[in-house]
Amino acid sequence: MGFILRWLFAFGLVSATYNPTEINFVRWAMTDGQEKLSITVLAGLVLLVGYIIYLRATLRSIGAFGMILILALVGALLWVAYDFGLLDLQNRTLSTWIGILALSLVLGIGLSWSIVRRRLSGQADVDDVEE
Repeated sequence: MGFILRWLFAFGLVSATYNPTEINFVRWAMTDGQEKLSITVLAGLVLLVGYIIYLRATLRSIGAFGMILILALVGALLWVAYDFGLLDLQNRTLSTWIGILALSLVLGIGLSWSIVRRRLSGQADVDDVEE
């Protein structure tokens, strides 16, 4: 349940920033951002804090190479789905949602990786050791 919750928060963060619907920060800031500048700045800062937390934890647990490796794995899975006719990349809306899903998976895995590694190997990270 822990990974699912972390992934859902990552998915919410990425999709709140941008998605193909009309309800996202980028579109809202571009249309109403000047009229409600204080709320736009506040919402942007809240999203920025979320990204800093997720990216810092992801970089510390799996590193840049791990992020690239997970994205490559997701890309290979999408390629297989496309080759078997399960995925239509002509649909821009679907392609955008797949990109959001891929990015949120990287962030969710990055945030959960230390926990998974500790359970599999029994080794604790330096940050995990309690005194």
